Parts: sequence; structure tokens; C-alpha cells
Amino acid sequence: MNDVSASYRLVAGAPDSPVILHVPHSSRVIPPDVRSGIVLEDAALERELDHITDSHTARIAATAAERCATEPWQFVNELSRLVVDPERFPDEREEMLAVGMGAVYTRTTHREELRPADHDGQRLVERYFHPYATAVTDAVTQRLEAVGRAVIIDVHSYPTERLPYELHGDGPRPPICLGRDAFHTPADLLAHAEKAFAGFGGTGVNSPFEGTYVPLKYYGSDARVSALMIEIRRDVYMSEPGGPAGPGLDALANALAGLVDMASTAGVVRP
Repeated sequence: MNDVSASYRLVAGAPDSPVILHVPHSSRVIPPDVRSGIVLEDAALERELDHITDSHTARIAATAAERCATEPWQFVNELSRLVVDPERFPDEREEMLAVGMGAVYTRTTHREELRPADHDGQRLVERYFHPYATAVTDAVTQRLEAVGRAVIIDVHSYPTERLPYELHGDGPRPPICLGRDAFHTPADLLAHAEKAFAGFGGTGVNSPFEGTYVPLKYYGSDARVSALMIEIRRDVYMSEPGGPAGPGLDALANALAGLVDMASTAGVVRP
């Protein structure tokens, strides 16, 4: 995979849709030249991918998009987050550096060596992280120009049991965790999500994961960009740690479609 543009894909939605379903962590693909810099043997790497991958989330997003009255746009990472994690800060601002999981991971979910401690991740940042960030930014800009607003819904999953890498994993682990940002998550968007996902046994806010993804160009400065993170506890829809999806996936896709439809048509009420 030498073409950087092939490391992500933008699936066009309806011209008048403000919604972008962002799926950053669903892939297990690692290019061979990146694989060579990872110290794990193949079996151990597969186990790590089981733990770190938000399995089937791209399928949840795609299925939801098909069921929406106004089809959303989809921005999907085609590479594993073990290549680069596009949702980290690429510098010292990133708190996950404390456990070796900045933009380029050097440690595993169980805090074991993934890459040598002195690994220089800058090449991967330049090759993959920055082009990805630019492409997401462009996608948001296009929605702003076309519709006057953008709504980013970040689609993730997380394990039922806390993994050692989690810095804030001692709080509640509800079936659906909603990550909100004080500036970019309007009260109505959060309320819509709570309503849409009410049937899965409960929702919570910012626990065990908090915040949501907004391109830095707009972060904290442009209220036209709304955002919400959906973190689905994996036992709701799949066999853990990296097994097949179950019947919960279809219900989740319906719920996500309902949220997209509400977000597509609702006005924005600031918190």
C-alpha cells in the first residue's frame, strides 16, 4: 500500500447531509514495511490486534448509512491504529505518551514492547498521520461549504474488561459510552444519542473514554462543527476479544441510523 490516499476512504453521502461517520480504528491492516518495525511475533501481533481493533465498527457505520433517510458521509481508516493512531496528538500534548501510545505506539494494550523504545515514529507521522488529518479536515470543510455545518460522529468500541493501557478505566463501563466535548457537543446532539441508544442497557458520558474527534483547524473555535463519540462496549455486539459479530450489530446500526437522521434534521442548541 504505497498510495497514501489508499490508507483511508471517504464514502460520499447525500449532498445535503452535514453528518460524517468517522471510523478510525476498525482495520487490522499493517503494510509490510511497517510490520517489520514491530517486534511482536505473528501470533502475538494477532492477539494484540484482537484487543486494540474496534472490530466491525466500519460495518456498523456502513449498515447504518444505508438505512438513513439522508445518507451520511463516511470517513474510514483503512489501516490499523498500530500504524498510526489518527486520533492522538502527534506531539507532547498527547497524554497517552505516558503508556507508549501516542500517535505511533511503542507499547501494547498490556504495556509490553511493540516497537523499540527509541523508535523514531516521525516517518510514520509524516507518511500517514498528517495526510489523514488533512483529508478529514477537507471533508469537514466540504460539509461546511455545502450545508453550513458539520456533525462528526466518531464510531468506536471498547472492551468489557479494562485493559492495562487505559489511563481512566476505573470508572463506569456502560453498554454505550458517549464522548462529549464542552465546546463541540451540543446539548441536543447528546440528548439525541441518549435516546437513540437507550435500548442497549444504559448509556453514560465520558467514561471510560471521554471527548471526541474534531480536526485541529476547527477545534475549540468553530461552533458550526459539532461532534460526538460513540463507544460501544464490545459484548453488546461481538465475541471478545476479536471474534465475530453477533445479532447486536444490526440493532446498533439501526440506533446509529436513528441518531444520524436526528442530527441531520435538528437545529443546533449550544450547551
